[in-house]
Amino acid sequence: MPPRRIVGGMLVLLAVAGCAKQERLGAADAMALASPEGAFLAYEHTVQLRLPGERIAPRLKTVAEACQSGRFGDCAVLQLSQAGGDGASGSIEVRVAPKGVEPLVALAGEQGEVTARSTHAEDLAQQVSDTQLTQARLKNEHARLLDYQQRKDLAVADLLTISQRLSEIEAGLEQANREAAQQHRRIDTQKLAIHMEATNGQRNRSEIGRAFAEFGGIFTASLAWLIRLFAGLLPVALIGGGVLWGGLKLWRRGRQKRS
Repeated sequence: MPPRRIVGGMLVLLAVAGCAKQERLGAADAMALASPEGAFLAYEHTVQLRLPGERIAPRLKTVAEACQSGRFGDCAVLQLSQAGGDGASGSIEVRVAPKGVEPLVALAGEQGEVTARSTHAEDLAQQVSDTQLTQARLKNEHARLLDYQQRKDLAVADLLTISQRLSEIEAGLEQANREAAQQHRRIDTQKLAIHMEATNGQRNRSEIGRAFAEFGGIFTASLAWLIRLFAGLLPVALIGGGVLWGGLKLWRRGRQKRS
C-alpha cells in the first residue's frame, strides 16, 4: 500500500476516534447535569440578574404570574420581595418542576444579563430510607396489634392499652407520611431563587442623587455638632481665662512690690 494512503487512513481513524471521544464527553456532561436514576437529590438554584431598574417590577410580576398559572409545569411561589426607588431591586423564590427552571430563568432575564448563577443538590437518600423504614415498622406493628385486638380472651385493661398504642402508631404514621410527601416534593421539584438588581449606571446615579438629597441633613448635623462643641468649650474658656487673668494680675502686683 502506498505511504500516502497509509497516512491518510491513519488521519481518518484519528479523526473518527476524536469525534467519538467528543461525543462521549458531551454525553457525560449532559448526564452529569441530571439526577442519576434512583438518586434522591433535592436541587436548589440561585440566579443573580442585572437589568434596568424600571423593568424589575414588571419582570417579577411576569415571573410570578407564569409560575402561578403553571405555564412551565407545576410551580408555587414561596417568596416575593421588591424595593423601589432609584436603586430598585427585587427577588422571587419558587418551587418548580425541573423542566420549568430554564424557561423561568430565561423569562426573568429578558432585556437583562445573568451576573451569577449557582446550583446546589442535597442528597436525601438517607432521609428517604429512614422514613420508609419508619413507615414499614409502624405499619407492621399496627397490623399485629389489630390482629391481637381480635382475641376473645383479652382483659379490658389490655384492650385499653392496645387502643392507646394504636392511636400513637396512627399519629406516627401520619407524621411519617407527611415527611415522605415533603421529601418527594423536594425531589420531584426544584427550588429556584432569582435576585434582580439595577444596572451599574442606575446605581451610581442613585448614589449621587442620595448624596445630594442628604447634603442638607449632613450640613445641618455638622453645624449642630460645631455649636454643641462651642457651647461645651465656652465655659471652660471663660473659667480658664478668668483664672489666667487673675494669676497675671497677682504676679504683676508681686513684681511691683519687690521693685
